[in-house]
Amino acid sequence: MNVGYFVSDAFTVARRNLIKIKRVPDLLVFTTLQPIMFVLLFGFVFGSAIGGIAGGDGGDGSSYREFMMAGIFAQTIVFGATLTGYGMAEDMQKGIIDRFRTLPMHPSSVLFGRTISDVANNVIVLVVMSATGLAIGWRIHGGVLDAVLAYALMLLFAYAVSWVMAFVGLVVRAPEIVNNASFIVVFPMTFIANTFVPAENLPATLRTVAGWNPVSTITHAARDNFGNLGALKDPTLTAEQMRSRIEYTWALEHAELYTLIWVVVLLMVFIPLATRQYRRAVAR
Repeated sequence: MNVGYFVSDAFTVARRNLIKIKRVPDLLVFTTLQPIMFVLLFGFVFGSAIGGIAGGDGGDGSSYREFMMAGIFAQTIVFGATLTGYGMAEDMQKGIIDRFRTLPMHPSSVLFGRTISDVANNVIVLVVMSATGLAIGWRIHGGVLDAVLAYALMLLFAYAVSWVMAFVGLVVRAPEIVNNASFIVVFPMTFIANTFVPAENLPATLRTVAGWNPVSTITHAARDNFGNLGALKDPTLTAEQMRSRIEYTWALEHAELYTLIWVVVLLMVFIPLATRQYRRAVAR
């Protein structure tokens, strides 16, 4: 395989997917409106209730809005990865993949192009969400490099999940099934975590699940790098005691490393699986 041609083919496919967004602006509009809606709804609906319980912000929810932003980021990029599966299933259904098969291009470049374009889409979504968060009072208290690391880790995790969704999109028979199938897994995965409530306050069983959930670790890593860990600080505990309470599993204590392990495992498993399933699909 000529690496130069492979990279060129992959970016050509990625460009094709991004042009599709340009020609169908509704995709971009609704992709960006949803995270804005989540930020505003969770920030002001949950924030007014949880902020009052947590105290320290006059009950106006400002502390909770800082706490929940990393969780909103994590939830949105995981849900956004389903676009990869939907796009693959749609291309299969419409015969686009059959056209790709007739072209002198490496089969895997179609998959890499699809996942790369969805990373670009996630970048747009994160920018819009960050601007919305800043508008409602969220602030990054860490350093610039720490913030860049947080965003990079989230995009890397989203890229790994997109390969899972690419495999799902090649297995199912219709694009609509991708949303239904992924929702069953992604929805509980993003809520049984520390995304919107402190995981250490959950019931014992859910607390254990949340403590080893990669969505929790990507959220905790982002929250730590943004300097938002103390948003819902308990005034009865010192900073060290608070961190010890939050990092109650090895996964949370080593959130960045644990997340990277998940990224590597998902890529090692699902890149070969998706590639093999793609070859089977185009050979039918």
